[in-house]
Parts: sequence; C-alpha cells; structure tokens
Amino acid sequence: MVEEVESFFEEVEEEEELEEEVVFINRVAKVTKGGRRFKMAALVIVGDRRGRVGIGYGKGSEVPLAIQKGTQYAKKHLFKVPLNGDTIPHAVLGEFKASRVVIKPASPGTGVIAGGPIRALFELAGVKDVLAKSVGSSNPVNMVKAAEKGLKSLIETEKAKEQRQQGSKRK
Repeated sequence: MVEEVESFFEEVEEEEELEEEVVFINRVAKVTKGGRRFKMAALVIVGDRRGRVGIGYGKGSEVPLAIQKGTQYAKKHLFKVPLNGDTIPHAVLGEFKASRVVIKPASPGTGVIAGGPIRALFELAGVKDVLAKSVGSSNPVNMVKAAEKGLKSLIETEKAKEQRQQGSKRK
C-alpha cells in the first residue's frame, strides 16, 4: 500500500515538471439543417526539455476542452528522445501520410532551425541544436506526427555501436 502511494506521488511530481504548448487550433464546421455546428480541435505538445516529449490531438465543443483533452493524451503517450549532448545522434527522415520531415544533427551553438510546429516539438524535447526541413504537406498535425516518427526511429549512439560490432562478428 505504501509503495502505491509513493509511486502515485512520483507520477504527480513528473507531471508538474512537464511544460505544454498549444501548436495548432482548428475550428471545424458541420452544416446541419439548423445551421452550422462548430467544434474545436487542438494539437498540444508536452515535454520536460530533457528528452521526454508527447503529442496529443484533442477535440471538443470549446477550445479549453480540446486543449485539456490533447494535454491528457500527450501526457499518457510520452516517449524518450535519445540525445547526443544537445543534438540528436544521427540524421533521420520521418514520414507520415503526405508529410516528410528531414532531421539532421547540428554543431553546438546552431540552435533549433525548424519551421512552425516542429520547432515546438524539438524545444520541448530538449534538443537545442538541430536542423529540420519539412518536405511535402504543410499540415501542422501531419508535420508533427512525421517528426515524431523520425524521433522515435532514432537509435542511441551506444546501441548503434553494439549493433555494428555484432554485425561484424557474424561475418
């Protein structure tokens, strides 16, 4: 019982250090017999600036409700971004539907060179030096999801070295 209470308080402390940023708010209209019905959708990014980040897309009848739902989803689906100092370990291409995002490591002092919604993702993930280029669709939701896929496909430097050594031993 005591362990459960302690783990609960650890989770609460982790959530307190997470920062959130609303990247995109969309108003969707449904035309009915009586007129238009509006709903809101919000793309929210949550991160601790130390390698943990999550993305959430919430929908609701009002903006605060959509933001709240997006934040809850993002906190539930956090993932770890492998960092090599203040940058990423290697270049990667993230693809989601018609959006493609090319992500490359940068030398120290370069900063985050990325467009629009992808910049918020890198900043909240704690990546300080990175180059990113969006190719294809400029839809913010698809761009962020493509960048997310790219970041999830990154391999830590130590793991890559181990895989190379194991591959050379097999031959």
